[in-house]
Order: sequence, then structure tokens, then C-alpha cells
Amino acid sequence: MAWSFVTDERLGIPLPHFDNDWEDYSEEERSIILLRWEEIRGTIPDHIKKLEQIIIKKQNQLNVEDNFKLSCQLNSEIAELAGTINELNLWFRVNQDVATSAVHH
Repeated sequence: MAWSFVTDERLGIPLPHFDNDWEDYSEEERSIILLRWEEIRGTIPDHIKKLEQIIIKKQNQLNVEDNFKLSCQLNSEIAELAGTINELNLWFRVNQDVATSAVHH
């Protein structure tokens, strides 16, 4: 198969991996790929909500933490989670545009 979805451990979702240009895939392959992506894409908002809940817990810990080293660690973890959320939002939005444009071609 010249395409697949490979789980990105950091993001926690499978991402598309293509060996060919989009135009080189048949209409049937494109439809299958887009259907699979829409299934994955539909899970992103719930995944983001879970990460936001983790951030809130870590922020609550940070608010009462007196140990500077642990405060720095919590802050770093919060920043990493926020970066993950940002990237998930990009995947959610950018690929919506790509999928819509691919369907119209």
C-alpha cells in the first residue's frame, strides 16, 4: 500500500503517511483515505479536551507547589501539553481544508 496512517506518540493520533503525491492515487483510494482521516479527525476535539483536563490538574498542582524544581517541571509539562494541543488544532483545521479541496477536484 502506498499510503498508511501511522500513530504519532506525542499527538496520540494516527497521521497520514503518503508515498505518492495525492493526484497519483485513484478516486477510490482518495475516498478511502479521506474517510479514514475524517474518522481520526473526529476524535481530535475529545483528545484535546482530555489534554486540557490534564493541564488544569497540573496548573492546580503548580499553584500550591513550593519546590522550585518541581514547579519548573510542572511548568515544562504544561508547556509541552499546550504545544501538543496547538499541533492537534493545526491538524484538525488544515486537513479539513485539504480534504474539502481534494473532494472538489
